[in-house]
Amino acid sequence: MNNPLVQPDPGLYIWTIVTFLVLLGLLAKFAWGPLLQALDGRQAAIRKALDDAQQAKTELERLHHESAQIVAKARQEADAIITRSRADAEALREELRAKARAEADGIVKNAERQIQAETARALLQIRHEAVDLSVAIASKIIQRNLSREDNERLIDETLKQLH
Repeated sequence: MNNPLVQPDPGLYIWTIVTFLVLLGLLAKFAWGPLLQALDGRQAAIRKALDDAQQAKTELERLHHESAQIVAKARQEADAIITRSRADAEALREELRAKARAEADGIVKNAERQIQAETARALLQIRHEAVDLSVAIASKIIQRNLSREDNERLIDETLKQLH
């Protein structure tokens, strides 16, 4: 049973090897080169995309940090504004209180002056009435009529002696 398909043939081996090597050379030149170039290009693109993603991540972290600083600064400024507003309001409140006290003191002093003036006027009126009454009583007692100026002088002298 000699089957020609199973028997080794040295010529077939050589042609198979030559065909394989030619095919290998053609594939290396026309298929693997462009395929390797495409893979290298893809690898470079992926590497660039990863680098860009890392840069974007770094930039995002930097922007996040900056925005956090801006928010913190804004909060500090808002707190400072609120503190200043409260201080200004308190100062205004104290100023208004001081003005109100000053006005009240002025009103009280004015009232005291008016009371003193009215008291002095009332005392002066009482003295004049007392003088007139004393003159009337004295003239009846003495039965002598003195001039009004003499009576007032006598009463003034008497009052001065009493004080």
